[in-house]
Amino acid sequence: MSTLQETIHQMGRQARAAAYKLAQLSSDEKNAILRKMAAAIRESTPELLAANALDLAAGTEKGLSAAMLDRLMLDEKRIEAMAAGIEQVATLPDPVGQVMDAWERPNGIQITQVRVPIGTIGIIYESRPNVTADAAVLCFKTGNATILRGGSEAIHSNRAIAAALAQAGAPDHAIQLIPFTDRESVAVLAGMDKWLDLIIPRGGKGLIETVVSLARMPVIKHYDGICHLFVDKAADFDMAKNLTVDSKTQKCGVCNALETLLVHRDVAARFLPQVAAALRAKNVELRGCEETRAILTDILPATEVDWTTEYLDLILSIKVVGSLEEAVSHINTYGSHHTDVIVTADTAAAEDFLRMVDSACVFHNVSTRFADGGEFGFGAEIGISTDKLHARGPMGLRELTSYQYRVRGNGQTKAPR
Repeated sequence: MSTLQETIHQMGRQARAAAYKLAQLSSDEKNAILRKMAAAIRESTPELLAANALDLAAGTEKGLSAAMLDRLMLDEKRIEAMAAGIEQVATLPDPVGQVMDAWERPNGIQITQVRVPIGTIGIIYESRPNVTADAAVLCFKTGNATILRGGSEAIHSNRAIAAALAQAGAPDHAIQLIPFTDRESVAVLAGMDKWLDLIIPRGGKGLIETVVSLARMPVIKHYDGICHLFVDKAADFDMAKNLTVDSKTQKCGVCNALETLLVHRDVAARFLPQVAAALRAKNVELRGCEETRAILTDILPATEVDWTTEYLDLILSIKVVGSLEEAVSHINTYGSHHTDVIVTADTAAAEDFLRMVDSACVFHNVSTRFADGGEFGFGAEIGISTDKLHARGPMGLRELTSYQYRVRGNGQTKAPR
């Protein structure tokens, strides 16, 4: 076994031991440690900025794009937001110990279903150093030990954040950061089912597919964010235009940004020129189906590939559809089951859309940008799951718990048959 493998397996053993200790902490004890973590982040601002400067310099030398460098960057405002996010998690209700259901059997046995920590969680992520803090504190609040493996582009920042969190008095090895950025470390972590109960990859499609192919434990994954907005024939045009522009341009490089606009044929000739003008004012490149290009004659043609592309850029594909049912069919065929929106004043049509679209988040008259744990009131999020089992949509504290059955009796035995 190589030094890398030995190190990561040792971290797994330590995480398992830490998880049992974490499960014994009360909510008050966990919250007190979280507040100390927030204070430690603030006090470590000079160290965090110095470490981040090393990452930014290396990223610039490697030729990272401006968008990637922005994702990587820490400044005093972002460090304060990180600390404030930790404090917010401390104020949230602790799901651990929550009674989900309870009943009594005819023989007097009392059964209670109670939320408990999952145990040990591996998190593999890229680019954003704030994920180190977000993932660690959410897992800590729910009594889970964490092994973090960040990307090479943020290694100095991640180490500095993990070092700050370690000052807060959490049980030893409750939060561990893998010191290696070799690709082999991903494979080792994904194969460590003896020590890890769950693994969560956050990053590009290639990373997620790699983890899924290697993992020997359950994976909660988030594939593409191919989000749609459907402008129904009963839509308010001003609302539809504003929601389209916000969904696409408020921040285009994120998973809950709009990628495809669907417009009902009955209103396409009147609505498309209005929304196109607003989008062009924000420098959005438009690509459309043949019907769209008959109305917006100067835009690029949309190909079959466009309907399945997560641009993460100021590019939007547009398709004219003949009915709500056609819009739903397009979404269910080409979407990624992340977030999809209908804009309409027709309540019945909205309810049909919400019922028929097979996505984690389905909205009526709301920007796609609200598909977010913070906007849902979850505090920081661990990610947005496009799976259907265990966790779906923005993952907050509840999604980092499992449950157990606690059965109480007074000597009941199973009668022979």
